[in-house]
Amino acid sequence: MPSKDIYVSQPSLPDLQDLIPYLEKIWDRKILTNGGPLHAELEERLAEHLGVPHVSLFSNGTLALIVALKVLGLSGEVITTPYSFVATANSILWNGLTPVFVDIEEEGFNLSVEAVEKAVTDRTSAILPVHCYGYPCNNDEIIRVSKSHNLKVVYDAAHSFGVDDDGGSILRYGDLSILSFHATKVFNTFEGGAIISPDAETKKRVDLLKNFGIENETSVPYCGINGKLNEIQAAVGLLQLDRMDQVFSERKEIDEFYRDQFERVIGIDVPPIPNARKRNYSYFPILVNEFSKISRDQLFYKLREAGIFCRRYFHPLITDLKSFENHPDYRSEKLKNARKVSDRVICLPLYAGLGLADARRVVDVTLSCLSGSGMCLRTF
Repeated sequence: MPSKDIYVSQPSLPDLQDLIPYLEKIWDRKILTNGGPLHAELEERLAEHLGVPHVSLFSNGTLALIVALKVLGLSGEVITTPYSFVATANSILWNGLTPVFVDIEEEGFNLSVEAVEKAVTDRTSAILPVHCYGYPCNNDEIIRVSKSHNLKVVYDAAHSFGVDDDGGSILRYGDLSILSFHATKVFNTFEGGAIISPDAETKKRVDLLKNFGIENETSVPYCGINGKLNEIQAAVGLLQLDRMDQVFSERKEIDEFYRDQFERVIGIDVPPIPNARKRNYSYFPILVNEFSKISRDQLFYKLREAGIFCRRYFHPLITDLKSFENHPDYRSEKLKNARKVSDRVICLPLYAGLGLADARRVVDVTLSCLSGSGMCLRTF
């Protein structure tokens, strides 16, 4: 029997039977959207689960990011990273703002604080960092820079559900943070997202903007958008919350197995464990280094031929995409750290339900591709 295909991520799904009572409630109430009771319950439970003040649910993370930037009334330039999903930069453009791309850390995946500070001009209004792969940014330094230059900070925390540092949730940093609840994320509502607000007044503005700017039946004081999460998605989210300990546990097991298997492999660099008190094991990136017998792309396609569908998150850089060909940072050489990582990275399959047998297959095929007829293990 041929081996089954293994993908970089698979959605974590609740038991279908557990969803039926929620669906019956929705059908009986005939409230399908517009902030129904399940929506309200999910917002409340998420705030408690994450340890944050206020949660506003959205139909997807991109709309959450667009609205987060809109709420702050920004103008001019927003400093951000080229090493992310394109939605990060698109949200800036959709607000009529100019993204300014700066390099990432020399050892890591997140914005270089030094590069951010050098990029600040009199047109800069905000910083948009990304906690890439759920690895926390250098938050204290980012906040220091923002305060010294009077800048707003919006965190793209799409990968960071449940990540804590010594002070609590990393979603507490900055003016706003956004989450993605896309099907491939640690916590999902099929599609979905959220904005984390620091106070009730900010949440009120967020909630108005995500509902067309409607204040009441006769008053629409703001130009808003339709970003609402419906009741069925909220039901899925409520069921997911009940099983997050299991999800994290299964992801942790695969993460630790990969680390153990790859730490002595010549040609592969395994990133250090994130500096976090609580991790969420969102992704497992490996970097194909100069000692590998094959290139990153050769390994990528060999894995694909074997039915292991990894992803090159994030390649190409946002600044290398055709949609940014008129941007001054298009194919910029100043982004050397980001380009180096983008040219080397492969994210291996990691999700709840993957299982050690399939993870073993991922490792065995990878080692076979790297070694050919020779040894690919370090001897120390």
